[in-house]
Amino acid sequence: MPRENNTPSILETNILFLFIALLLITLGARAQYKEIYTGLLVTEYLIILLPVLAYLRFNDYSIKDALRLNKANLKQVLLTIFIVIFSYPVAVFFNFIGLALLSKFSPIRANPIPIPSNPREYLIGFLIIALTPGICEEIMFRGFIMSSYSRFGKKKAIIYSAILFGIFHFNVQNLLGPIYLGLLFGIIAYKTDSIYPTIIGHTVNNTIALTIGYFATRAEQVMELAGEPMILPEVDEMIMAFFGLGLLALIFGFISFKLIKLMPSKGESRVLEINTFIQGESLIEDLHYKEGMSIIEAFPIFLVMIIFIIWNYIF
Repeated sequence: MPRENNTPSILETNILFLFIALLLITLGARAQYKEIYTGLLVTEYLIILLPVLAYLRFNDYSIKDALRLNKANLKQVLLTIFIVIFSYPVAVFFNFIGLALLSKFSPIRANPIPIPSNPREYLIGFLIIALTPGICEEIMFRGFIMSSYSRFGKKKAIIYSAILFGIFHFNVQNLLGPIYLGLLFGIIAYKTDSIYPTIIGHTVNNTIALTIGYFATRAEQVMELAGEPMILPEVDEMIMAFFGLGLLALIFGFISFKLIKLMPSKGESRVLEINTFIQGESLIEDLHYKEGMSIIEAFPIFLVMIIFIIWNYIF
Protein backbone atom coordinates (compact mmCIF):
# COMPACT_ATOMS: atom_id res chain seq x y z
CA MET A 1 0.00 0.00 0.00
CA PRO A 2 1.38 3.46 -0.89
CA ARG A 3 2.04 5.76 2.04
CA GLU A 4 -0.42 8.44 3.05
CA ASN A 5 2.34 10.98 2.38
CA ASN A 6 3.08 10.27 -1.27
CA THR A 7 6.40 12.10 -1.60
CA PRO A 8 9.76 11.54 0.14
CA SER A 9 10.93 13.92 2.85
CA ILE A 10 13.40 16.74 2.16
CA LEU A 11 16.20 14.83 3.89
CA GLU A 12 15.51 11.67 1.88
CA THR A 13 15.46 13.65 -1.36
CA ASN A 14 18.69 15.49 -0.61
CA ILE A 15 20.52 12.31 0.39
CA LEU A 16 19.41 10.59 -2.81
CA PHE A 17 20.47 13.67 -4.80
CA LEU A 18 23.93 13.47 -3.21
CA PHE A 19 24.11 9.73 -3.91
CA ILE A 20 23.17 10.14 -7.58
CA ALA A 21 25.58 13.09 -7.96
CA LEU A 22 28.44 10.95 -6.64
CA LEU A 23 27.53 8.15 -9.05
CA LEU A 24 27.39 10.71 -11.87
CA ILE A 25 30.93 12.05 -11.41
CA THR A 26 32.45 8.62 -10.79
CA LEU A 27 30.75 5.77 -12.66
CA GLY A 28 28.94 8.07 -15.09
CA ALA A 29 32.03 10.11 -15.97
CA ARG A 30 34.07 6.93 -16.40
CA ALA A 31 31.45 5.34 -18.67
CA GLN A 32 31.18 8.49 -20.80
CA TYR A 33 34.97 8.72 -21.07
CA LYS A 34 35.13 5.19 -22.49
CA GLU A 35 32.34 5.67 -25.04
CA ILE A 36 30.18 8.77 -24.96
CA TYR A 37 26.87 7.40 -26.27
CA THR A 38 26.92 4.23 -24.18
CA GLY A 39 28.10 6.29 -21.22
CA LEU A 40 25.19 8.71 -21.60
CA LEU A 41 22.71 5.83 -21.67
CA VAL A 42 24.29 4.35 -18.55
CA THR A 43 24.23 7.75 -16.86
CA GLU A 44 20.63 8.61 -17.67
CA TYR A 45 18.90 5.26 -17.21
CA LEU A 46 21.02 3.45 -14.63
CA ILE A 47 22.44 6.33 -12.57
CA ILE A 48 19.59 8.88 -12.72
CA LEU A 49 16.31 7.11 -13.52
CA LEU A 50 16.77 3.72 -11.86
CA PRO A 51 17.64 4.97 -8.32
CA VAL A 52 14.66 7.37 -8.35
CA LEU A 53 12.16 4.72 -9.41
CA ALA A 54 13.68 2.07 -7.13
CA TYR A 55 13.62 4.38 -4.11
CA LEU A 56 9.98 5.27 -4.63
CA ARG A 57 8.98 1.67 -5.27
CA PHE A 58 10.82 0.03 -2.39
CA ASN A 59 9.69 2.68 0.10
CA ASP A 60 6.04 2.40 -0.94
CA TYR A 61 5.67 5.95 -2.22
CA SER A 62 3.13 6.63 -4.93
CA ILE A 63 5.12 6.82 -8.17
CA LYS A 64 2.18 8.46 -9.95
CA ASP A 65 1.84 11.25 -7.38
CA ALA A 66 5.55 11.79 -6.76
CA LEU A 67 6.37 12.02 -10.47
CA ARG A 68 3.22 13.88 -11.63
CA LEU A 69 2.25 11.14 -14.06
CA ASN A 70 -0.97 12.92 -14.98
CA LYS A 71 -2.49 13.45 -18.40
CA ALA A 72 -1.82 16.64 -20.32
CA ASN A 73 -3.99 17.96 -23.12
CA LEU A 74 -2.91 18.84 -26.65
CA LYS A 75 -3.04 22.60 -26.07
CA GLN A 76 -0.70 22.30 -23.08
CA VAL A 77 1.77 20.23 -25.11
CA LEU A 78 1.71 22.58 -28.11
CA LEU A 79 2.11 25.67 -25.93
CA THR A 80 5.04 24.01 -24.15
CA ILE A 81 6.78 23.41 -27.48
CA PHE A 82 6.37 27.05 -28.52
CA ILE A 83 7.40 28.30 -25.07
CA VAL A 84 10.64 26.29 -25.27
CA ILE A 85 11.36 27.43 -28.83
CA PHE A 86 11.00 31.09 -27.86
CA SER A 87 12.90 30.54 -24.60
CA TYR A 88 15.92 28.93 -26.25
CA PRO A 89 17.66 32.25 -27.11
CA VAL A 90 17.14 33.34 -23.49
CA ALA A 91 18.90 30.24 -22.14
CA VAL A 92 21.71 30.71 -24.68
CA PHE A 93 22.08 34.34 -23.63
CA PHE A 94 22.42 33.38 -19.95
CA ASN A 95 25.09 30.82 -20.82
CA PHE A 96 26.79 33.44 -23.02
CA ILE A 97 27.02 35.77 -20.02
CA GLY A 98 28.49 32.97 -17.91
CA LEU A 99 31.06 32.13 -20.56
CA ALA A 100 32.03 35.78 -20.97
CA LEU A 101 32.68 36.06 -17.24
CA LEU A 102 34.53 32.75 -17.01
CA SER A 103 36.77 33.61 -19.98
CA LYS A 104 38.35 36.34 -17.84
CA PHE A 105 39.71 33.73 -15.43
CA SER A 106 40.26 30.53 -17.42
CA PRO A 107 40.14 29.18 -20.98
CA ILE A 108 36.76 27.94 -22.19
CA ARG A 109 36.60 24.21 -22.83
CA ALA A 110 34.75 22.65 -25.75
CA ASN A 111 31.45 20.92 -25.08
CA PRO A 112 32.17 17.18 -24.60
CA ILE A 113 28.82 16.18 -26.13
CA PRO A 114 29.44 14.97 -29.71
CA ILE A 115 27.91 17.01 -32.54
CA PRO A 116 26.42 14.89 -35.36
CA SER A 117 27.89 15.33 -38.82
CA ASN A 118 25.51 13.11 -40.84
CA PRO A 119 21.83 12.05 -40.68
CA ARG A 120 22.59 8.72 -38.96
CA GLU A 121 24.54 10.44 -36.18
CA TYR A 122 21.76 13.03 -35.90
CA LEU A 123 19.15 10.31 -35.30
CA ILE A 124 21.35 8.64 -32.70
CA GLY A 125 21.99 12.02 -31.10
CA PHE A 126 18.26 12.74 -30.95
CA LEU A 127 17.54 9.47 -29.15
CA ILE A 128 20.46 9.67 -26.71
CA ILE A 129 21.21 13.38 -26.27
CA ALA A 130 17.73 14.90 -26.69
CA LEU A 131 15.05 12.35 -25.77
CA THR A 132 16.80 10.32 -23.08
CA PRO A 133 17.72 13.28 -20.80
CA GLY A 134 14.26 14.70 -21.42
CA ILE A 135 12.74 11.60 -19.86
CA CYS A 136 15.21 10.76 -17.11
CA GLU A 137 16.15 14.23 -15.87
CA GLU A 138 12.56 15.50 -15.83
CA ILE A 139 11.46 12.50 -13.79
CA MET A 140 14.21 13.28 -11.29
CA PHE A 141 13.89 17.08 -11.07
CA ARG A 142 10.35 18.14 -12.01
CA GLY A 143 9.02 14.86 -10.65
CA PHE A 144 10.88 13.49 -7.63
CA ILE A 145 12.73 16.56 -6.35
CA MET A 146 10.15 19.26 -7.04
CA SER A 147 7.32 17.18 -5.55
CA SER A 148 9.33 16.71 -2.37
CA TYR A 149 10.33 20.38 -2.25
CA SER A 150 6.67 21.41 -2.53
CA ARG A 151 6.73 21.38 1.27
CA PHE A 152 8.41 24.80 0.93
CA GLY A 153 5.59 26.09 -1.28
CA LYS A 154 5.45 26.17 -5.06
CA LYS A 155 7.67 29.20 -5.56
CA LYS A 156 10.58 27.82 -3.53
CA ALA A 157 10.11 24.34 -4.99
CA ILE A 158 10.49 25.72 -8.52
CA ILE A 159 13.55 27.83 -7.63
CA TYR A 160 15.36 25.22 -5.52
CA SER A 161 14.82 22.39 -8.01
CA ALA A 162 16.01 24.65 -10.86
CA ILE A 163 19.24 25.49 -9.02
CA LEU A 164 19.87 21.82 -8.28
CA PHE A 165 19.18 21.06 -11.96
CA GLY A 166 21.86 23.55 -12.98
CA ILE A 167 24.40 22.27 -10.45
CA PHE A 168 23.73 18.66 -11.48
CA HIS A 169 25.30 19.31 -14.89
CA PHE A 170 28.63 19.76 -13.03
CA ASN A 171 29.74 22.25 -15.67
CA VAL A 172 30.08 25.88 -14.62
CA GLN A 173 30.13 26.81 -18.33
CA ASN A 174 26.64 25.34 -18.63
CA LEU A 175 25.05 26.55 -15.39
CA LEU A 176 22.90 29.64 -15.92
CA GLY A 177 21.08 28.29 -18.97
CA PRO A 178 19.91 25.07 -17.26
CA ILE A 179 18.83 27.04 -14.16
CA TYR A 180 16.68 29.27 -16.37
CA LEU A 181 15.21 26.24 -18.13
CA GLY A 182 14.63 24.58 -14.77
CA LEU A 183 12.55 27.58 -13.67
CA LEU A 184 10.60 27.42 -16.92
CA PHE A 185 9.94 23.69 -16.71
CA GLY A 186 8.99 24.01 -13.05
CA ILE A 187 6.30 26.58 -13.85
CA ILE A 188 4.98 24.42 -16.68
CA ALA A 189 4.89 21.35 -14.43
CA TYR A 190 2.83 23.18 -11.81
CA LYS A 191 0.48 24.75 -14.34
CA THR A 192 -0.26 21.45 -16.07
CA ASP A 193 0.15 19.24 -12.97
CA SER A 194 1.93 16.84 -15.30
CA ILE A 195 5.48 15.87 -16.11
CA TYR A 196 4.73 14.95 -19.72
CA PRO A 197 4.83 18.53 -21.09
CA THR A 198 8.19 19.16 -19.41
CA ILE A 199 9.60 15.91 -20.85
CA ILE A 200 8.52 17.10 -24.29
CA GLY A 201 9.84 20.62 -23.61
CA HIS A 202 13.21 19.31 -22.39
CA THR A 203 13.48 17.09 -25.47
CA VAL A 204 12.60 20.00 -27.78
CA ASN A 205 15.25 22.22 -26.16
CA ASN A 206 17.95 19.57 -26.56
CA THR A 207 16.82 18.89 -30.13
CA ILE A 208 17.19 22.58 -31.02
CA ALA A 209 20.76 22.58 -29.67
CA LEU A 210 21.51 19.33 -31.51
CA THR A 211 20.07 20.68 -34.77
CA ILE A 212 22.00 23.94 -34.59
CA GLY A 213 25.20 22.00 -33.92
CA TYR A 214 24.44 19.64 -36.80
CA PHE A 215 23.95 22.36 -39.39
CA ALA A 216 26.92 24.35 -38.06
CA THR A 217 29.10 21.25 -38.48
CA ARG A 218 27.78 20.68 -41.99
CA ALA A 219 28.52 24.30 -42.90
CA GLU A 220 32.05 23.96 -41.52
CA GLN A 221 32.59 20.79 -43.58
CA VAL A 222 31.43 22.59 -46.74
CA MET A 223 33.81 25.49 -46.09
CA GLU A 224 36.71 23.10 -45.51
CA LEU A 225 35.97 21.29 -48.79
CA ALA A 226 35.85 24.64 -50.55
CA GLY A 227 39.22 25.56 -49.05
CA GLU A 228 37.81 28.52 -47.16
CA PRO A 229 39.28 28.98 -43.64
CA MET A 230 36.95 29.50 -40.70
CA ILE A 231 37.30 33.14 -39.61
CA LEU A 232 37.15 33.83 -35.89
CA PRO A 233 35.04 36.82 -34.88
CA GLU A 234 36.77 40.04 -33.83
CA VAL A 235 36.19 41.66 -30.44
CA ASP A 236 33.83 44.26 -31.94
CA GLU A 237 31.83 41.50 -33.58
CA MET A 238 31.61 39.65 -30.26
CA ILE A 239 30.25 42.79 -28.58
CA MET A 240 27.69 43.23 -31.34
CA ALA A 241 26.75 39.57 -31.01
CA PHE A 242 26.29 40.03 -27.26
CA PHE A 243 23.90 42.94 -27.66
CA GLY A 244 22.14 41.30 -30.59
CA LEU A 245 21.61 38.08 -28.65
CA GLY A 246 20.51 40.10 -25.62
CA LEU A 247 17.89 41.94 -27.66
CA LEU A 248 16.71 38.67 -29.18
CA ALA A 249 16.53 37.08 -25.72
CA LEU A 250 14.50 40.03 -24.41
CA ILE A 251 11.96 39.84 -27.25
CA PHE A 252 11.66 36.07 -27.24
CA GLY A 253 11.57 35.97 -23.44
CA PHE A 254 8.62 38.36 -23.46
CA ILE A 255 6.81 36.16 -25.98
CA SER A 256 7.45 33.01 -23.92
CA PHE A 257 6.20 34.88 -20.82
CA LYS A 258 2.94 35.66 -22.61
CA LEU A 259 2.62 32.06 -23.79
CA ILE A 260 3.07 30.76 -20.25
CA LYS A 261 0.15 32.91 -19.11
CA LEU A 262 -1.98 31.31 -21.85
CA MET A 263 -1.17 27.81 -20.63
CA PRO A 264 -4.38 26.00 -19.55
CA SER A 265 -4.12 25.00 -15.91
CA LYS A 266 -5.83 22.39 -13.79
CA GLY A 267 -7.82 24.25 -11.17
CA GLU A 268 -8.62 27.95 -10.91
CA SER A 269 -6.55 28.40 -7.74
CA ARG A 270 -3.47 27.02 -9.47
CA VAL A 271 -3.87 29.58 -12.25
CA LEU A 272 -3.88 32.37 -9.67
CA GLU A 273 -0.86 30.97 -7.85
CA ILE A 274 1.30 30.49 -10.94
CA ASN A 275 0.31 33.81 -12.50
CA THR A 276 1.31 35.65 -9.33
CA PHE A 277 4.62 33.76 -9.36
CA ILE A 278 5.32 34.80 -12.96
CA GLN A 279 4.53 38.42 -12.10
CA GLY A 280 7.07 38.38 -9.27
CA GLU A 281 4.51 38.37 -6.47
CA SER A 282 4.44 35.93 -3.57
CA LEU A 283 2.45 32.74 -4.00
CA ILE A 284 -0.44 31.82 -1.75
CA GLU A 285 1.23 29.91 1.05
CA ASP A 286 -0.40 27.33 3.28
CA LEU A 287 0.39 27.41 6.99
CA HIS A 288 1.92 23.92 6.90
CA TYR A 289 4.67 24.88 4.44
CA LYS A 290 8.22 24.63 5.76
CA GLU A 291 10.14 27.88 6.16
CA GLY A 292 13.47 26.38 5.16
CA MET A 293 15.84 23.45 5.47
CA SER A 294 17.37 22.40 8.72
CA ILE A 295 21.16 22.03 8.90
CA ILE A 296 20.85 18.26 8.62
CA GLU A 297 18.55 18.50 5.60
CA ALA A 298 20.82 21.01 3.84
CA PHE A 299 24.07 19.14 4.54
CA PRO A 300 23.86 16.77 1.49
CA ILE A 301 23.25 19.77 -0.80
CA PHE A 302 26.19 21.58 0.79
CA LEU A 303 28.40 18.58 -0.01
CA VAL A 304 27.21 18.56 -3.62
CA MET A 305 28.04 22.26 -3.97
CA ILE A 306 31.53 21.68 -2.57
CA ILE A 307 32.00 18.81 -5.04
CA PHE A 308 30.72 21.06 -7.85
CA ILE A 309 33.30 23.74 -7.03
CA ILE A 310 36.19 21.26 -6.73
CA TRP A 311 35.15 19.40 -9.89
CA ASN A 312 35.09 22.56 -11.99
CA TYR A 313 38.32 23.86 -10.45
CA ILE A 314 40.16 20.63 -11.36
CA PHE A 315 38.64 19.93 -14.76
